Amino acid sequence: MAQNFTKYYKAQVTTAAHPLFEATTTDAIIGIRLTNITTSAVTVEVWVDVGGGGAAADVVYIAKDLSIPPKSSVELIQGGAKIVVEDDDILKIESSAATSIAAYVSVVDAISAAP
Repeated sequence: MAQNFTKYYKAQVTTAAHPLFEATTTDAIIGIRLTNITTSAVTVEVWVDVGGGGAAADVVYIAKDLSIPPKSSVELIQGGAKIVVEDDDILKIESSAATSIAAYVSVVDAISAAP
């Protein structure tokens, strides 16, 4: 079975929560690269809103208050790791400074058929 690889990105992440990707099937996030595009250190938060309901009990952080030095990149998923997400799960991001982070996400779409 062929796999569908998909990309999602946000060129300038802001101080408001931004949805990067919403699962519509059982998918696997295989890469998240964050780049600080400014000359000052910033912090970033990346999380999955499980089920997309927005309740605090459904928020699972991938990175919380992660400091990224100026003009540097961070890879949040490494060494073949994957994060499995299901229908309505939403990957979100927020930065401590406006237009400071470029985010790029790689996903394998529909990793398995429904039972």
